[in-house]
Amino acid sequence: MQSDPARVPWWRLLYVQVLLAVAAGIVLGWLAPEAGKTLKPLGDGFIKLIKMMIAPVIFCTVVHGVASMGDLKKLGRVGGKTLLYFEVVSTLALLIGLLVVNVLQPGTGFNVDVAELRSQDAAGLAREYAGKAQGLGTTDFLLHIIPSTFVGAFAEGDLLQVLCIALLTAFALAGMGERGKPLLHGIDRVGEVFFAILRIIVKAAPVGAFGAMAFTIGSYGLGSLQKLFALMLGFYLTAGLFVLVVLGLIARWCGFSIVRFLVHIREELLLVLGTSSSETALPLMIQKLRGLGCAPATVGLVVPTGYSFNLDGTNIYMTMAAVFLAQATNTPLDLGQQFSLLLVAMVTSKGASGVTGAGFITLAATLAVVPSVPVESLALLVGIDRFMSECRALTNLVGNGVATVAISRWEGEVSAETIRANLARPLPPPPAS
Repeated sequence: MQSDPARVPWWRLLYVQVLLAVAAGIVLGWLAPEAGKTLKPLGDGFIKLIKMMIAPVIFCTVVHGVASMGDLKKLGRVGGKTLLYFEVVSTLALLIGLLVVNVLQPGTGFNVDVAELRSQDAAGLAREYAGKAQGLGTTDFLLHIIPSTFVGAFAEGDLLQVLCIALLTAFALAGMGERGKPLLHGIDRVGEVFFAILRIIVKAAPVGAFGAMAFTIGSYGLGSLQKLFALMLGFYLTAGLFVLVVLGLIARWCGFSIVRFLVHIREELLLVLGTSSSETALPLMIQKLRGLGCAPATVGLVVPTGYSFNLDGTNIYMTMAAVFLAQATNTPLDLGQQFSLLLVAMVTSKGASGVTGAGFITLAATLAVVPSVPVESLALLVGIDRFMSECRALTNLVGNGVATVAISRWEGEVSAETIRANLARPLPPPPAS
């Protein structure tokens, strides 16, 4: 029997603990930068613990959901609708980012000396990311989905490779009929074990968020934000408006409030805020979305696919950052060049799943279409990328959550009344920390 959430002391609520830990990390990093830098292992350790669980959780969720569906025609229909939704919303995010950066023009007047940039150490890092971007071709991306070995997908932790293996396994079990049901039942039980492990790990979320935030502020400092504050402010406002207006309209069409949805996933949002990684909240989001009434098969298909094909925050960032660098280096971009940049971004934004430094890599690949913008200008964004990645990750998380509910409503799997009722229902109290 669940205890009344209202009786749980406020300091035992996970989202309160994470929020306090983030605030404490900011204060420590600001007042004692060197001490803050030493806490990096706390954040790294927690992220590694969460990522350790992502591949098995996704595998069990997708296999059980898809194999239980039985109707493979429905699976193809859901997949087609999902990709169509992703392409429309992602393109809209790119257009909004392009529009806002042209209106605000945060880089105008920066007057960056490119020659001086090339002499800085950060420029070497920018060129390194640009070199990685050369491998983001469509063919390479498609071939990368196929793992070298069955277990290689789990060892690498690549979501698309795990999804590929899971779908093949689900199809095989579905084709076995009654003979496959015992194994399918076993996979479902194994999935419950992984979620139980996850509930243990998530108790350490405040510690991980504290360490990650203390390191970030201690390394870069609050002062590093001053010169690039206009770009950051514009990006944060644009992402916020995208969530409240665009995703809000989609949520309204589905019959629920985007604000109520944000409250419902507050623990996951604060976890992402503290770690700057939307992957850390992925397993918990799967549970929340299934709790809203979305079919397990739809959740298992849409969420992991969305982490590669529906990165709304990354899309907004890429167009805004690319045009910002052009403005900062006084590189004129006509309408045709900006449109070409938009088309390239539609491809590159989907080609860096699981790649370290994906934000810089995709941005470098996008800038390749406009050679007049020096790749060394990426060095301008090195110092603030950590702060930008938090907003990217938050927007990506909300976008994939809304997408899952939208596809479930499109398929008629859950009614608007059920979603509203589940959003209004108090969440069970988290385990005591």
